[in-house]
Amino acid sequence: MPHRDPPASPLLEFKPKLISMLREGYRFQDFRVDVMAGLTVAIVALPLSMAIAIASGVGPERGLFTTVIGGFLVSMLGGSRFQIGGPAGAFIVLVSACVAQIGIEGLILATMLSGLFLIALALFRAGTYILFIPYPVTIGFSAGIAVIIFASQIKDLFGLTLTTAEPGELVEKLETLWSVHATASPAAMGVSLGTLLLIVAIKRLSPLAPNLLIAVAAAAAVVAALDLPVQTIASRFGALPRMLPQPTLPPVSVATLTAALPWAISFTLLGAIESLLAALVADGMSGRRHRPNAELLAQGIANIGSGLFGGFCVTGTIARTATNVRAGSRGPVSGMLHALFVLAFMLIAAPLAGYIPLAALAAMLAVVAWHMAEKTAIWQLLRSSRADAVVLLATFLLVVLRDLPSGIVVGFALGGLVFIQRMSETSTFRPSDDDTATAPKGCVVYHLHGPYFFGASARLSTLLDKVTEQPRAFVMDFTDVPFVDSTGARAFELLSHKIARKGGRLFLTATRPEVKQALIHAGVTPPQVQFLPDLTAVEQALQPLDATGESLPTLQQISA
Repeated sequence: MPHRDPPASPLLEFKPKLISMLREGYRFQDFRVDVMAGLTVAIVALPLSMAIAIASGVGPERGLFTTVIGGFLVSMLGGSRFQIGGPAGAFIVLVSACVAQIGIEGLILATMLSGLFLIALALFRAGTYILFIPYPVTIGFSAGIAVIIFASQIKDLFGLTLTTAEPGELVEKLETLWSVHATASPAAMGVSLGTLLLIVAIKRLSPLAPNLLIAVAAAAAVVAALDLPVQTIASRFGALPRMLPQPTLPPVSVATLTAALPWAISFTLLGAIESLLAALVADGMSGRRHRPNAELLAQGIANIGSGLFGGFCVTGTIARTATNVRAGSRGPVSGMLHALFVLAFMLIAAPLAGYIPLAALAAMLAVVAWHMAEKTAIWQLLRSSRADAVVLLATFLLVVLRDLPSGIVVGFALGGLVFIQRMSETSTFRPSDDDTATAPKGCVVYHLHGPYFFGASARLSTLLDKVTEQPRAFVMDFTDVPFVDSTGARAFELLSHKIARKGGRLFLTATRPEVKQALIHAGVTPPQVQFLPDLTAVEQALQPLDATGESLPTLQQISA
């Protein structure tokens, strides 16, 4: 009796990659490499965490809390060896709108609810299906988010002074900012431009150097040395805390839950997509494979933990994850260490962050937005397919002019319609020329190729009607039909009844077991239809159906 491997445990898909790595063997040399990788990622994450938090309408300290707690839990429990969790630029739009509507406590509650929803998605094993979102949709919403992030930084880039709250809607925001363009600060513009040029120059001259941190630190030094009149983290937000807060729960009531629920759903959708995309990027760079449901489970726990300590939305971050892989990470330990390094900065050097000018952070986010908008991919999609271009542009415009969930939902729906239309074109319905010589008298043989589903059945319904005008014996060859859905099966049920009413018979040959089962469930059963293995069996079943010896018309004759 042949040996069979024992079935894989159903809990394997939830096992953290940290456990897998430790079981494979983790040496001190690996730890040394992970220390350097974690430090490299922490250097990138430190200014980004504060910048994203400020752009999201919360204090910079909450970005640090999110990185420390969320980043540690994502790496420790996640299904990717190299995933780096923390606040992400993609969330700026949603988080800032959430804070404006329901406040900081509402944001924290929505973050924790999102964690529960992500855990539910993992337990229902939805991780495998999240990434079915079409590529033009992901490119469209990434480009839309990039535009909104850049627009959110215009005020600090130019040092503008507003007497009212900055609007959230893009068009209204631009109109309001333009109305106060005369208040622009030359010092703030100089800091922004200098930071931007320094980021680009360091990247070109020394690609491995921490260009973001160096540029922001240099800007802070110049502002402090010259006493420039620009806003800094300390002047707007006060001193940063030098330790983590005590874990606390936000106020929970029916009213607060109702207000937070829509935001939690949006955070869940975007967080699942963003984290799994980042894990895929890590897979492509490292040759490893992540466990999507374990990743969603870790993201859910990380969001709950982040909310308990006053942080906000945690997700996998593509840029920091890629930095982790390029830095030589051996596994999740580097991600855990990156969080601890950020915590060490809070404990030791938090006062130094107060000198960072907001114009420098705005310039850094402008660079992030530039890279987030994948210009090459957009151009390729616009040139390659009109349908893909429509999906991309619809998603982009809805994200920019309305909101992110609308862009994703509508883009996904349009992408689904494009897929259905393309799949229906692959389904063909033609006379089976190879069987012309062997077909019995009074029998017409047709060959189906491709899946027969609702899109294809709608396209072929008129042709089926023509075929059934003069039926006697009608044979459908199902050799190349891998799938029939309920709509396609229903079409064959109606066809069988039409043929039976006119004294004919319908034969289906070479149907696969799963296809046959779908047809039988839809009512395609004897005596109106018979399932036979091949054309020879049809000939035996037909005798003596056509006593006159006349053959039925071909498809070309009917069409003519």
